[in-house]
Amino acid sequence: MATATRTGVTGKPTNLATTATAAAAAPGIRKPALSDRVGAWIQGHRRLTSWAGTVLVVGALLFTWTLSTKRRAEEIASRNLAGARFAFDNQNLPLAASELAKVIEDYSGTNSAQEGRLLLANVRLLQGQPQQAVAVLKDYAPGAGRAFRAQAYSLLGNAFENMGRTREAGDAYEKGSAAAALDFLKAQLLADAGRAWTSAADTARATAAYRRIVNEFPKETAATEAKVRLAELTKGAVAATQ
Repeated sequence: MATATRTGVTGKPTNLATTATAAAAAPGIRKPALSDRVGAWIQGHRRLTSWAGTVLVVGALLFTWTLSTKRRAEEIASRNLAGARFAFDNQNLPLAASELAKVIEDYSGTNSAQEGRLLLANVRLLQGQPQQAVAVLKDYAPGAGRAFRAQAYSLLGNAFENMGRTREAGDAYEKGSAAAALDFLKAQLLADAGRAWTSAADTARATAAYRRIVNEFPKETAATEAKVRLAELTKGAVAATQ
């Protein structure tokens, strides 16, 4: 088979096939490995990488310090709450109220502070100070932790009811029912709402609350009372139209 040739600059024939094969066989330029490129970049940006490393270290230290501080605050708040609870259990309500107020103010954001707020509201109710109980709970209840919200609304409803503000009590009880996790508590708070709406002469909302208990929580103890109250309200409504 004939081989293609051409005349070079020197006048000597050049084998084109041999030249192409040699060119194909020549190795290409090899790229540096990724680790080498990263190392080279770091070498070229030492100041930037130094700052980045410092920021990461400081961030890690701050995170650890924050966790440690929060844990420490929770421990101290828990001890102080135990002292306030001891005063409460021994019927020393003024001392309990004073200690609970300190826990709430000094350790805001801790679980102990949330428990302390609920206990303080209870103390105010026992002292016959529902207005102060409302002050403790009104702004807190909507944003209370999930584990505390239902009880906060229950106490708030109780305080409103003691003040004769039965419409606000009914609304608080219904919100507490919505926030409760257990069926028996949902039903009980709806029963409380029904009682408050009845006192407020709002038969429609009272009837709706009792019907929810009967329909949604028929196995709970509150369902028995709800049926009785519902029968009374229905009878009253019928009598009123006659």
